Amino acid sequence: MKYLQTRRDFLKKTSAAAITTMGMGAPLAGLLSSCESKIPTTADSVILLFMAGGMAHTETFDPKKFTPFRKGMEAKEVLSTFPSIPTKLDGIFLSEGLENIASVLDKGTLIRSYQAADLGHILHTRHQYHFHTCYEPPQSVVVPHLGSWIAKEKGPLNPVIPPFINIGQRFTVGEGEELKAFHSAGFLGSEYGPFLIPDPSTGLEAVRPPVGMDYKRFEGRNQLYNDLVAASPMGEFGSDYQKESLKRSMEQAYMLLNSPEAKAFDLSQEPKESYDKYNTGRFGLGCLLAKRLVDQGARYITVTTEYEPFFGWDTHDNGHTRLKDMKKLIDGPIAQLIKDLDQSGKLDRTMVIIASEFSRDMLMEGRPDLKVQDQVEVPDIIEDMKNYGMHRHFTDGCSVLMFGGGIKRGHVFGKTADERPCKTIENPIKIDGIHQTIYHALGIPPDKNYEIEKRPFYTTPDGKGKVEFGLLSKS
Repeated sequence: MKYLQTRRDFLKKTSAAAITTMGMGAPLAGLLSSCESKIPTTADSVILLFMAGGMAHTETFDPKKFTPFRKGMEAKEVLSTFPSIPTKLDGIFLSEGLENIASVLDKGTLIRSYQAADLGHILHTRHQYHFHTCYEPPQSVVVPHLGSWIAKEKGPLNPVIPPFINIGQRFTVGEGEELKAFHSAGFLGSEYGPFLIPDPSTGLEAVRPPVGMDYKRFEGRNQLYNDLVAASPMGEFGSDYQKESLKRSMEQAYMLLNSPEAKAFDLSQEPKESYDKYNTGRFGLGCLLAKRLVDQGARYITVTTEYEPFFGWDTHDNGHTRLKDMKKLIDGPIAQLIKDLDQSGKLDRTMVIIASEFSRDMLMEGRPDLKVQDQVEVPDIIEDMKNYGMHRHFTDGCSVLMFGGGIKRGHVFGKTADERPCKTIENPIKIDGIHQTIYHALGIPPDKNYEIEKRPFYTTPDGKGKVEFGLLSKS
């Protein structure tokens, strides 16, 4: 079993990697890397809808036998706490509360065999780091986020719109520093890092001066900011490449500020009927903002339900009642996003992914053949509703939904067992397969790499990620 690692260890090593990365020169295109991709593209943009906190597959996209709550029931009886509902696909069911997503399932592929990594003692931010970068933490350099690789290799579709936009995650809650560790372009440079919008309802504020500040005063503030950056650790220790990349990122932000496209960030411009369909809260409005930004040429967008320990999908208690609320938050907006993109014709070239860092189970922590330390106590006999639901972290069977951008329509990929442990039993797929399939759809070759610390650094570890062609349409 891999060694256990504390959050403090994780932070120390990622901080050290960040300092190392600052001093690096320009990443050199690897000699083995394709000079020009010959891969026909099926996608121009990617939207990742990330269910941060651990979304139980048996309570959402892969329901099992429903066992209603009753006092005195045995915990081992519980596989799903919601009944199943039919979908647009014959014989395929989702969990109650996802009726809207069920109505658009014919437009995409449901993966029921994603296996999260074995990283030892389970920490959400370590698994989120792995999901978003494809690399197990910690690394000796700051590893680029999936969105940063795409921003670097594909560039912006619209030079004014940031090529990598992250919506919905605050860094002032919970494990903020750990979350920041993978929200980075790393050695690729700051210009490919995320444009952060913690709250989509105030997205316009991210692209205009504060209220009451005229542009002349704002320009003065901008110069002051440049001076502060020059005196910062980046200004003092950063390589010429990293300094220039930071300068370009600031110039891009300033260009957006003065552009007509900035209106895309203003949700008050959306017709009320459309706004109301999305308005279930910050996540729903994030989906609406993602739709508006794709219309303006955004390349890569993440919208997250946000990770905050013991909230949302992080169901260490009250699993059933919490998921009722989470489904209300995501069901309408996700389905509406798919419908709107399909109706506008954008879905054909926009890949939409719904995923989480891992799944959950009542009894199993980790996976059956490599169980790890329990982090939640679940009584053998359930007397209280707070113990009814999926509380433990489960990594051996997770669900992912994919739509558009060359993904098959009306398809189900993989299978998990119907009885506990509800693990993957057909067509397992891991994160390097997910990433390489996304890159393939965008036309980024599997041998793409840069020379870092005198070794090739690939989009997936050692360049071994394989495209899962079973997810892609042949047309």
